[in-house]
Amino acid sequence: MAVFINIPINSVAEVAEPTSRTYRLDLDEGRIVGMVDGAEAVLQAIRKAIITPRFKCIIYNHNYGSEVKETIVAKDATSKYTESVLPELIKDCLIPDKRILEVKNFSFDFKSDEVHIGFTADTIYGELDVQEVI
Repeated sequence: MAVFINIPINSVAEVAEPTSRTYRLDLDEGRIVGMVDGAEAVLQAIRKAIITPRFKCIIYNHNYGSEVKETIVAKDATSKYTESVLPELIKDCLIPDKRILEVKNFSFDFKSDEVHIGFTADTIYGELDVQEVI
């Protein structure tokens, strides 16, 4: 037997969107420089997730970080192989962040011992162009 509870519509409240406010990280200098929120906070979270090695930092669970750098520096990883697996590795590392809806339009530029990665992240704040060097 089903039980129905009458809840008046005017008593239902909208859930406030959680803030993205966090510390602004200067990832190049390794220091904290104020606060950041919104799209800029998501962009920072994307960069940080990509450059953080998965399974290596004990302060994070196994869902955080990426295997991007390990794939790029593998001795037998050709540029074609790297280009074919990096989109999935990047998508995989960004799945836990619910602010990121889709990752698309990947581009790669191989220069000597580094890879310039570009892609578009569709987020709750709109589309963000992401550029990272690994």
